[in-house]
Amino acid sequence: MLPRTIWKLPDKNNHPRSNLSGEYGLKPIVSRILMNRSMSDPEEVHRFLRPSLKDLHNPFLMKDTEKGVDRLVTAISRGERIAVYGDYDADGITSIVVMVKFLRDIQQHVIYYIPDRITEGYGLNRAAIDAIINDGVSLIITVDCGITDTEEVAYAASRGIDTIVLDHHEVPDILPDAVAAINPNRADCQFPFKHLAGVGIVFNFLIALRGTLRNRGFWKDRPYPNLKEYLDLVALGTIGDISPLVDENRIFAKIGLEIINEGQRVGIKALKEKSGVDFNIVGAHEASFKLIPRINAAGRVGSPKDAVELLLTDDAGEAQRLASVLDGYNRDRQDIERAILNESLSHMKERYGDGDIKSIVLASPAWHPGVIGIVASKLVDRYYRPVILISLKDGVGKGSGRSISEFNLYQGLKDNCDPFLISYGGHRYAAGISIREENIEAFSRSLDDAVLTGLDLSTLSPHTCVDACCRLNDIDHDLIAQIDMLAPFGNMNPEPVLCVRNINVTSLTKVGSNHLRMVMNDDTARHNSIWFGMAHLSERLSNSNIDALFTPQINNWNGMSNIQLRMKDVALSLSSSS
Repeated sequence: MLPRTIWKLPDKNNHPRSNLSGEYGLKPIVSRILMNRSMSDPEEVHRFLRPSLKDLHNPFLMKDTEKGVDRLVTAISRGERIAVYGDYDADGITSIVVMVKFLRDIQQHVIYYIPDRITEGYGLNRAAIDAIINDGVSLIITVDCGITDTEEVAYAASRGIDTIVLDHHEVPDILPDAVAAINPNRADCQFPFKHLAGVGIVFNFLIALRGTLRNRGFWKDRPYPNLKEYLDLVALGTIGDISPLVDENRIFAKIGLEIINEGQRVGIKALKEKSGVDFNIVGAHEASFKLIPRINAAGRVGSPKDAVELLLTDDAGEAQRLASVLDGYNRDRQDIERAILNESLSHMKERYGDGDIKSIVLASPAWHPGVIGIVASKLVDRYYRPVILISLKDGVGKGSGRSISEFNLYQGLKDNCDPFLISYGGHRYAAGISIREENIEAFSRSLDDAVLTGLDLSTLSPHTCVDACCRLNDIDHDLIAQIDMLAPFGNMNPEPVLCVRNINVTSLTKVGSNHLRMVMNDDTARHNSIWFGMAHLSERLSNSNIDALFTPQINNWNGMSNIQLRMKDVALSLSSSS
């Protein structure tokens, strides 16, 4: 069926109010892309095209930052033993590494703790707090977790342990009674950017800590730390958490990826080699599909400590060993993922048949709780509905959910499903739940009700946002180079999609397992194209006139550099369908 998605075309009346082409030497297509992304102010465009650490916001605008910094400065001056407590995903792991590495350069009384995904679950727990106390710790710093752990923070306080919370997840109605509960999503927080990953909050906190220590003369007889050196880790955590790559996140990702490509950190260098990208320029795509999955795999099916130690070590041999361990975890994760996906698709047929699907809730005792989130994402891509998969054990399920842009999953759980859940947390696009097995059916119906209340299912289908329309002869190396200036691409800053109308398709060839290579022609130019996974459309498109959506790119192969259009969607032109 063509087209495969709903096309959202740019507003033809949305003309630039300022001459971006003249001011920045941008091609008209690139100017239109920026305008269609609500960027017309010259200063805003300048900050976007040239991300700089000078444009970071004042970290003390984040509520409780001053309280947290003061408590940590006291701990440093007293030589207190500090525990950094984090999550087992890429954001949590990089948050731990950034905090631990910075603090250990100041003093050696710093440990870290990551709960076991299967036996302990997400966030603080009493047994972990007891173990930390037995290790002589007097201050816990949570990173990428903690904002919902009201009872656990109170328990730590009852044992004489202070807690500083650094988290970015949705804020509950009652905050934990910590020394500092730092989260830009707090209603009383004046920090202007609300979409930081956990590691971004850690980085801001360390800016504030470093400055406070400087004002108190701490760096008088020791080297002043350069926090820019941590941005490779901040970039991995930010991209791995699928945080919006705008504002501060864009600065972190852009500069961090440049540092990754310089190859300074031996752990990331070893991970690049093991991932097969050691001779490539690593962008957001390579980070997302090569490096980050191996970091995540440690927390999903292995030990996240291996990932932490890989990123902490300065020993090249140890880095090579740990990178191999993470690569093995990733292969295991891929095998488990394929099995769960196949079982999920079978369950889909049994549970939903050909009926209308509002939301998808599936459960099984055979599913690994560390992998169900990835499979949930794949089901969202296939069915374009909110999905929650649940791993069952001893009558209790641990679930992982993913959602679509139109439905706030966390809010849906909070407003409709709370009575059926033991616990839950997350944000708009992803959430984790804990549920008793006997409540799953009622929970599923309640989630359906939430979707029906908030969405018009008749209009709900995948869509492709088009940034600009053009002709084939507009696509040249200079245009692609300027489009690359808009990178890194990701959430809220996707790769630009261009549209060309009424072009002819010839020389269709199947390549790889199921990919379609085509030549696109109009009366102005011709370009090669590739459409991944769509070789089965070869007969349908042969010698047709089409309207095409694509992202232009440079294809480097066998020493040659050629323009290639990476296809997004196709519609038969009116002249072809008549």
